[in-house]
Amino acid sequence: MRKLDLLVLGGGIVGLTAAMTAAQSGAQVTVVDAGVNAGSTANAGSLHVQLQSRFMRLYPEQAHRVEASLALYLESVKEWERLDAIHGPFELVRKGGLMVAEDAKQLQFLEAKAKREAARGLDVDILERAALDKIAPWLGPQIIGAELCRDEGKLNPLEANSRLRSEAERLGVSFVRDRVTEITVGTKARLQGVKDHYEADQVIIAAAWGVGALVQPLGLNLPSKAEPLHMNITEPVAAGIDHLIQHAERSITLKQLQSGQVVIGGGWPAHSEVSDAVPEVMAASMLGNVALAGKLVPGLAKLRVIRTWAGMNTTVDGKTALGRISGAERLIVALPGDAGYTLGPLCGRLAGELALERPPSVDISAFSLARFAT
Repeated sequence: MRKLDLLVLGGGIVGLTAAMTAAQSGAQVTVVDAGVNAGSTANAGSLHVQLQSRFMRLYPEQAHRVEASLALYLESVKEWERLDAIHGPFELVRKGGLMVAEDAKQLQFLEAKAKREAARGLDVDILERAALDKIAPWLGPQIIGAELCRDEGKLNPLEANSRLRSEAERLGVSFVRDRVTEITVGTKARLQGVKDHYEADQVIIAAAWGVGALVQPLGLNLPSKAEPLHMNITEPVAAGIDHLIQHAERSITLKQLQSGQVVIGGGWPAHSEVSDAVPEVMAASMLGNVALAGKLVPGLAKLRVIRTWAGMNTTVDGKTALGRISGAERLIVALPGDAGYTLGPLCGRLAGELALERPPSVDISAFSLARFAT
């Protein structure tokens, strides 16, 4: 049995930054991760702030919760910039995101959305085609306008994940590969894994889609679900795409790395029969995703796709779930809302502050677990 000050369950971006926060204050921290490289390690590197049209279309009943959380997204991008300045570079670029429209109806949707976002403090504008040509002349001729959200950005997740993992190890954080199947709480928190069992003063549960089954016996009905998604990366090209690109109606994200390669994703499905394995790519998603990218940015149409992969997004109810479990206060749940990689570092830091019994640096009352109590 391993006896610890703090055990962090889940080694993705939330778990890493939570462990770093606690270890910086001298806590003995171990991260236990199942090793299914399908979450943060499969991320495409978008830093989302504006409301995503895909989420609004697929989960209309949850969109108001994301809208109410927009201030948290703004703080989260600032947290990414802070980490990049200290532990980077992560190839972080924050020149804004463009959500493009191909007809008048789509542009009207963006205009209405921008008004709602501006009311929440986002820096947004609607650009007609003439203005758009000055900053994104490579867009297809059918694009009539776009919403520019200056708060958005992009980074290289491989660089970010690697550098943050190295920093956590430098701070003394231990990493164990195991899958935890049960948690009980008494004078200590006890976790049963497939390979070992663990005892800790406190536990931060940051295991994304695996959280629901673990916390249900503790009185939480947390509807975390694994959503398998598809991604592609091209050969390098001198396109000069500085912005994060999305569409007002169709599922896509598109961004260019410093290497010149273009990462194409944005919500096309992958195949998964079980949630504890890496999902499989689907030919239809690759073809549709890449074809849409070539339509929006014609200069990409003849590029070779050099790799495709699939990862897991986690959906809950659109809003971050963060706090101690009532009746099992040794346990802290840290599950970011939609666009979890964007929210991850801030969510992790706040969870680490809770474990250290510090006042959280951001008000987290709106993200209480009370809404999931059975």
